[in-house]
Amino acid sequence: MRTVRNLAAVMLTTLSVSLAAQQPPQQASTNNRWAEPKCDLKPNNTKVNQGMMYLKSSATGKDPETKKKDLADAQRVLNEALTTGGQDKNPAAWYYLGRYYLMTNDAAGVDSAFRKAQALKPDCEGDMTIWRRYVWVPTFNAGIAAWQANNLDSAIASFSRANFLLPTEPTSFKYTATLYYNTSHTDSAVIYFRKAADVAAADPKFAADRRDALYNLGRIQQSMNKLPDALATYKEYVALYPQDAEITAAIGSVYMQMNQKDSAFAIFRQLIAKGDSIGYYHLYKVGAEISQSVPEDPDTAKAGSDCRTAARSVRPALTPARIRVRCDSVSKGMMRDFNKGADEAFSLAAQALDASLKLNPYNREALIFRANTALGQHDSVTALAMSRRLVVIDPMNRVALKIMAGSQAQNRNVDSALYYFKLSDSLLVGDVAITQFDSTDTGRDVKGMVTNLREAPNAPYKLVFEFVNLQGQVVATDTVQVAATPPGQAQQFELKPAGASIVAWRYRKQ
Repeated sequence: MRTVRNLAAVMLTTLSVSLAAQQPPQQASTNNRWAEPKCDLKPNNTKVNQGMMYLKSSATGKDPETKKKDLADAQRVLNEALTTGGQDKNPAAWYYLGRYYLMTNDAAGVDSAFRKAQALKPDCEGDMTIWRRYVWVPTFNAGIAAWQANNLDSAIASFSRANFLLPTEPTSFKYTATLYYNTSHTDSAVIYFRKAADVAAADPKFAADRRDALYNLGRIQQSMNKLPDALATYKEYVALYPQDAEITAAIGSVYMQMNQKDSAFAIFRQLIAKGDSIGYYHLYKVGAEISQSVPEDPDTAKAGSDCRTAARSVRPALTPARIRVRCDSVSKGMMRDFNKGADEAFSLAAQALDASLKLNPYNREALIFRANTALGQHDSVTALAMSRRLVVIDPMNRVALKIMAGSQAQNRNVDSALYYFKLSDSLLVGDVAITQFDSTDTGRDVKGMVTNLREAPNAPYKLVFEFVNLQGQVVATDTVQVAATPPGQAQQFELKPAGASIVAWRYRKQ
């Protein structure tokens, strides 16, 4: 039942658009006001001075046509100064060209011109940073608004402009990366998460952004099978956060993928030895990581076929019996080596997950991985016991029901297996999925979705949720009213149970 195990794959943690709209810093607007540079920056050239005066006139003027003409004249004389007037080493020429690009909303132009000005006049960096942020904020907020409206291409475009406007701010790089990942542009996501991490590394106040970027970067690289890159990223992360058990376990899983099992198992054993000290959540994450590190069964058929092809070319020719013996041993050897590594990995995963469930017996995700691990071990008794506990907690979830079906099948309970397969496939009145279970100052923030997978509308019903502590005591209850739902449609819900001791949830249909 290895396919059931893969139903509970570890997913990349993406970022939500939770950042509130930021307020622009105090700076003169380009509309009817003009601000002089906040540094000693003189034009020192007639054309540069003309360009500055045209910009000021355009900024403070009232007639739209005159403002437009002044802006065009500013561009003309500043470009003349830089191209034919010998002012390419004059920081004021580049600075005012950057101010022109600010007024025309050309993010790339702003970045290019201000970079040149700053190289020539480092004392003006602060002034240019203020201007960059002044236009970065509305551009960034436009990206958030587009994201919230599900206009992802527009959101990416806005965040890309923001990256040019303020290249020292990692948030827009991080959001660009997230959007690229969510739209299946993983190569671009890798580039922008790397950029976000590098930018954030320059300032301690961006430590959380750096952590997010490195976490997601490593996860994507691993999913793309860029194993040396993923390993380097994870090691960079762990150097900053050496107590992070999840990513330490991820290093072990990369070693497993690289067939360096000794290194992987050494890491896994060290993590499990820490036991209670890392808490139930991190023990679950470690167990899940180890369980998912076990590769799929090797393709012994191909290995056997390749062996037979090679054996037939041996001279003097081998007999069919000799070929069979030689190539059967290759296939058996592959399975023997695989099973040895898989058994040890599943055993370590089971230890971590059992330790987690000892601390929190009601963690739905830990129960999923423990049941799947038991299936991988062909421990049908444990698989069925864990599946039953899982279905009590999450009785209307397709993944939970399929795991129960697999456990029943492994126990040779054919009728029960067919019942749960049918229930998960077509009989379930609603597929309940909890998509968020986050801690808050007062309790938990819970989000979920109920999907009608049947071919007919469902009648209204209720889901009664109970939120429990580590002892299984009910701390809070709430009810979701599930409306009549057409086939294939879903209803989202949100709950906010109060209670600092809440660690898990369960529900029942009413």
